[in-house]
Amino acid sequence: MRTIWLDMDGTIANLYAVPNWLEKLQNNDETPYAEARPLVRMATLARLLNNKQRHGYKIGIVTALAKNATKDYDEKVIKAKIGWLARHLATVKFDKVKFVPYEYTKNNVNAGNDILFDDEERHLNAWTGEAHHAKEIIEIIKNLP
Repeated sequence: MRTIWLDMDGTIANLYAVPNWLEKLQNNDETPYAEARPLVRMATLARLLNNKQRHGYKIGIVTALAKNATKDYDEKVIKAKIGWLARHLATVKFDKVKFVPYEYTKNNVNAGNDILFDDEERHLNAWTGEAHHAKEIIEIIKNLP
């Protein structure tokens, strides 16, 4: 059973458009993760993910925590990201949610034939399954068998 893995920051959440996002993260302020606007039509994405789940796919989130973060800050970031998912993709029941260290190789969650949507070339290039740039997310998911 294949898993469709979605990155959050820069893929479905527009973290990098939040004013002063980097400065805030460097000051252990998790609010940019909560304030980020969606990068795709979330109703469409939710409908597609739910449809694919009914047809045998598993749905997962694999998202990095902040760079050089403390354990306390990681916990705040996780809470903010879970809140974001609950707000923007409330109808999707994720099979797997992985919050990973910034330096983590996301391919470690890949069962071998899984699908990744991400905005970072390093993750796309290291993925040994099917990997797609974030911009293609709706079209690719729509056309999965």
